[in-house]
Amino acid sequence: MLTQALLVDDSRSVLNFLKRHIEAEGLVEATTFLDPVQALACARERVFDLVLVDYEMPHMDGISFIRTLRTLPGCVDIPIAMITSRQTDDVKMEALQAGATDFLPKQPQSVEMTVRLRNLIQLGAAVRKLNDRAAHLASEVAAAIRKLGEREEEIILRLALAVEYRDNDTGEHTLRVARYSRIIAEQLGLPARLCRDIYLAAPLHDVGKVAIPDNILLKPGRLTDEEMAVIRTHATIGERILADSSCELIQLGAQIAAGHHERWDGAGYPNGLKTDEIPVAARVVAVADVFDALTTRRPYKEPMPLGAARNYLVENQGRQFDPACVEAFLSRWNEVMEIAAGQQATPFQKTEATLAPVMERAVEGRPAEDRSPQAVPAA
Repeated sequence: MLTQALLVDDSRSVLNFLKRHIEAEGLVEATTFLDPVQALACARERVFDLVLVDYEMPHMDGISFIRTLRTLPGCVDIPIAMITSRQTDDVKMEALQAGATDFLPKQPQSVEMTVRLRNLIQLGAAVRKLNDRAAHLASEVAAAIRKLGEREEEIILRLALAVEYRDNDTGEHTLRVARYSRIIAEQLGLPARLCRDIYLAAPLHDVGKVAIPDNILLKPGRLTDEEMAVIRTHATIGERILADSSCELIQLGAQIAAGHHERWDGAGYPNGLKTDEIPVAARVVAVADVFDALTTRRPYKEPMPLGAARNYLVENQGRQFDPACVEAFLSRWNEVMEIAAGQQATPFQKTEATLAPVMERAVEGRPAEDRSPQAVPAA
């Protein structure tokens, strides 16, 4: 690839000489401008490896040109030489402070100019190679980080699915809670990354149920007070399982596992947190989890109609639930109904390739006789 040079001088004869001289060995392709303002406009659109600019020009002198050029993307470290016959210490110092790399004399036949120009061409080519290499390495690092992130997400999602199979045995509750949670987080105006992370971490809310004995977790009926006390330990157990992870998603999952049964009025468990003491992700998942538990069939109850479940959320906002989360959830009621009916797809392309297919394929592949409800509600 030829070294791309930008030549700027208000003298056409000087430009023609520089262009012939710099392209003589066939290693450089030069673009010339008489007007420094037009040259800057070109530099905003194209990447150059080397710049030669005259000191004395109309509209803008060479020092101002260099100072402006150094602010443009891709022009921070390219070699820039100023062509001038006024190589006084003051001029040189000002030019160097503006970002000049070297100086070229005005004399056309100068041996010094030839040597310096050759060195600048080599330097420009070397800088481009380094920049290309740096860009390639940055791309490889970004791809590796992205791959690690995808693996983290799949591990989290498969863990959540394993827990859901033991409790709910379809994975559908996990998927719906994730989607409901995403709606709430988005409507609250949370940052896009946090909305995505809540969507991915929400399925971990009941991970602590792996430690609950089967005779309690799978009991086909209402629990006694003693049994309820045992099952409530799943929040603390879930936090312990996920705590101290170096993965941000699992850290968020720990917050959700610990706090999704806390109540806005402080009457929840395990820590009796209230209002803003409860992490926002846990407040979001609390609404999503309870709504799905109310509207799905369980061994001891028929599903509550969507309208009745909606009324339950409204009646309990400010007591059980964060009012802002309830309002956010209900403000996108049409989408909620689609999710409840199993009709909505997730808008996150990457997570659509992980969360939904992982869970939905598992549901489709499970024998029909194994998909009957066997567990108490998650809420």
